[in-house]
Amino acid sequence: MNILSRGRFAAAMLGLSFWASAALCAEPTRYPLTLQNCGVAVTIAKAPSRVVSVGQSSTEILLSLGLGDRMVGTAVWFEPVMPEFAAANARIRRLADNDPSFEAVVGQQPDFVAAQYEGLIGAKGRVGTREQFAALRVPSYVSPSDCVEKDNAAGGDGARTQLFSMALITQEIHELAAIFDIADRGDALVARLQKREADAIASIAGTGAQGLPVLFWFSSREVKGDAFVAGKTGAPAYILSALGARNVIRTDDEWPTVSWESIAVANPAVIVIARMDRRRFPADDVETKLNFLQTDPVASRLDAVRQRHLVIMNAQSMNPTIRTIDGIEQLAQGIRSFSIGK
Repeated sequence: MNILSRGRFAAAMLGLSFWASAALCAEPTRYPLTLQNCGVAVTIAKAPSRVVSVGQSSTEILLSLGLGDRMVGTAVWFEPVMPEFAAANARIRRLADNDPSFEAVVGQQPDFVAAQYEGLIGAKGRVGTREQFAALRVPSYVSPSDCVEKDNAAGGDGARTQLFSMALITQEIHELAAIFDIADRGDALVARLQKREADAIASIAGTGAQGLPVLFWFSSREVKGDAFVAGKTGAPAYILSALGARNVIRTDDEWPTVSWESIAVANPAVIVIARMDRRRFPADDVETKLNFLQTDPVASRLDAVRQRHLVIMNAQSMNPTIRTIDGIEQLAQGIRSFSIGK
């Protein structure tokens, strides 16, 4: 392992040790439990038994904790659920593929609601406000990854004031585990995620990943228009930081729109392309993206396109979710397959 690789691996281990030190102790939960969550004090009287999750990441964390039997509704999906949870998820009522109504959520008579984004359940929540749920004595919980060191009032997908870290997903796992009195399951899940991240980082030791310029392309409102690409502080930035690569986009916005002429100036060596089932915009379709890259007079001249250094990644792996670990693994595999630097 060369000096740069050893340094990158050591930094990753330091980050993983932070995860471990931040973990809650595996002790039985004492109710009532009060948590500070995204600026709101949430009190849980007892372990919830009727849960609605609004956001795919929230759903998949709950399923990863073995809580499928307590879930009575889900909503906001980008793609199919993780394959290992397909059977459990099929038994849960899907309230909507996108945003459900407040009435649809409370109609399930939940005693706990978990949300992936403040934009769904928050001060200006499209589904409802936390005050609306509290008025019905339904505790609500929002993923820390969407509020800690993040300004959601900035418009769009918000702007982060510091780099997203998987420590925020770890926090969510441990807090949900405490809410449901299953701290041992939370500890086990975090340990598995830690090992997968360390293994992915180790797998590219000695490759040309250090400083490799990379672009993450999520979608576009118009195929030939400006692209929604990853800024320097979101989940893709964490993936790149973990692997020692470099984001060619330097804005703090989570998903800024950038012209292909500007992207051409940066000339990424690798382009990571989102695959999703959602069809809100024409470029949500991965095949549409690939065809554009091959035929557009500007994009087709990029080094990444000419050398076919393209990585297809599930959209959820580009969001601050439990699947960000999948993204680290997928990009590491792509870098190995390209034999960059050899």
